[in-house]
Amino acid sequence: MTYQVSRNGQMYGPYTLEDLQRYVASGNVLPTDLAKTEEMTDWLPVAQILGQPLSQPSGATGIPTPTPPYATPTGYPATASVNQYPDPPNLNWGLELLLGLLTCGLFVVVWNLIIAAWAKRVQPASKAFMYYIVATVLIVMNLGGSWGVLISIAHHQHHHQSLTSSLLSIATWVVRLIARFTLRDTLEQHFNGPEPLGLRLNAVMTFFFGGLYIQYELNRINDIKAGIRYQTNAR
Repeated sequence: MTYQVSRNGQMYGPYTLEDLQRYVASGNVLPTDLAKTEEMTDWLPVAQILGQPLSQPSGATGIPTPTPPYATPTGYPATASVNQYPDPPNLNWGLELLLGLLTCGLFVVVWNLIIAAWAKRVQPASKAFMYYIVATVLIVMNLGGSWGVLISIAHHQHHHQSLTSSLLSIATWVVRLIARFTLRDTLEQHFNGPEPLGLRLNAVMTFFFGGLYIQYELNRINDIKAGIRYQTNAR
């Protein structure tokens, strides 16, 4: 269940209940801000939704006085923030999987580089792109070794896997995991900071599904950004 938040006529969200709790704790969302889900007919104070006491100045009655229109708090994805950064690469994760299967995984390798390059643009301090480049080089080196095995088999020669080849395979696997989780950290920092859309990437899903899972979540982010732009244009 997600909530839209309203302050001074501006709409923000959607946010999960956990997002609201986190933003209230950080001061980016005020307990007196109003929120509702699609199923709710009336707007309610955020404090009431979270089951917290609603502080009011002494002598205040009725609905809490709206917060004065100061600058948009950093916890809200204002339209300016949404339009300030380029949208994530948009490709259906199912299509990415299909193209990966048709190209023996090469398309996924290239697409991961594209995502990491975009992440470098929005978070210049990110090292994900560097790790993905190293991982790609190691993958190419592994492919060279695999071709050697295939040639040996084709000539009916017995191939012995060297220690160097085994270490290279392990190194490739380790660097790919480092790249994957570095990208995960980069995306969470960006979408909970400069573009606070409340992105949380599951570590287990990241470990097992990597780029496919990340692309699925980036598609969701693109949908949210499109929804914010639509709401802004409709007002």
